[in-house]
Amino acid sequence: MNKNIEKLYAVSAKQQRNIIGLMSGTSLDGLDVALCTIEGYGIETKLTLKRFTTVSYNEDFKTEVKNVFSKEVVNLQKLCLLNEWIAKQHAEMVNACLKQWDIAAAEIDLIASHGQTIYHAPLSLHGLQKFGNGTLQIGDGDHLAVNTGIITISDFRQKHIAAGGEGAPLAAYGDYLLFKDPANDVILLNIGGIANFTFLPADDADGRMFSSDTGPGNTMMDFWIQQNFPGKFYDEDAEVAKMGTVNQVVLKSLLENDFFKGSYPKTTGPELFNNNYLQSALLKSGITSISVYDMMATLNRFTAQTIIDAIRPVLSKHSCKIYVSGGGMHNPVLMDYLRHNLIETSIESTEKKNINPDAKEAILFAVLANECVAGNASIFRAATKSFPSISMGKISFPD
Repeated sequence: MNKNIEKLYAVSAKQQRNIIGLMSGTSLDGLDVALCTIEGYGIETKLTLKRFTTVSYNEDFKTEVKNVFSKEVVNLQKLCLLNEWIAKQHAEMVNACLKQWDIAAAEIDLIASHGQTIYHAPLSLHGLQKFGNGTLQIGDGDHLAVNTGIITISDFRQKHIAAGGEGAPLAAYGDYLLFKDPANDVILLNIGGIANFTFLPADDADGRMFSSDTGPGNTMMDFWIQQNFPGKFYDEDAEVAKMGTVNQVVLKSLLENDFFKGSYPKTTGPELFNNNYLQSALLKSGITSISVYDMMATLNRFTAQTIIDAIRPVLSKHSCKIYVSGGGMHNPVLMDYLRHNLIETSIESTEKKNINPDAKEAILFAVLANECVAGNASIFRAATKSFPSISMGKISFPD
């Protein structure tokens, strides 16, 4: 037997595995590195987060990614080179974390790498019928494996598209394994660059579970801060939003988009919700002058309102508990508005379920990697287009 296959076989047969989950989001604040010990697989999965950190990106990294991120026209040579370069940068960060934690690479069974999303292109956004859904994450798994010496699972989203999904959100799979509660209907809300939620009914005999994006999370707020407050990357503690007043006319224009009229589940990205979207909304509103503070308050409300509009139909039919994660959960203006307008439910951090809310996405990819090598895809109900019954990830060996 090939020695790499033999090693993978041994990893899959273990009672528990040490897996590092990596997540690099559209906010480009840094690489989330979550070292998890995972016992079992499927609905018997038991996970312990052993270490977690976010390794901040330097300005050079951010600049290079922004040169190709979410743009229809890019330098193809640069994109080609970045696929390898990003993986090497991530490998250096993983190696540095292991050194800091005094853990040998030989103690790690797998790396689960989401990669860096460069472009997300669901059919609903591009409209080119012959091509269907598409998405692209770079940061090649082979380079990660070779430069860390650890078997790497990467490029999870392509299988989802191949099986009829849109490549996002993939959170539903990990949410199902870690958060499903036979006694309660549950909603997992993640507010990252794009906000999404997973609905997990206590009894899913009729396949009502689904996961969907709701619209912008932090992406448009972050852009506004970075454009108007050099040196700042996000509205820390909502300090800027607190100083402004929501402009209802602009808010109404922001909310007028066909994406919000479509049925769930659906996906989107910064390819739609970006500066062009904002400028178009301002033009439609007829507002020619708005303070940076009022605009931030309005963008904050835009994110909150689209989340509410997406979740409320579920709450009207089900008594759900909501558990929230992602950077947006640290925005007090956003969270206060959600709580004041979703009074029919409770909104708590995923910490309540023993999952670090800042580490959740990296953890979820560690879970997907665990399922790739040890699980059985048949446990996932192919109930909706966002949840095909598959395992995901491509396997890269160190040698």
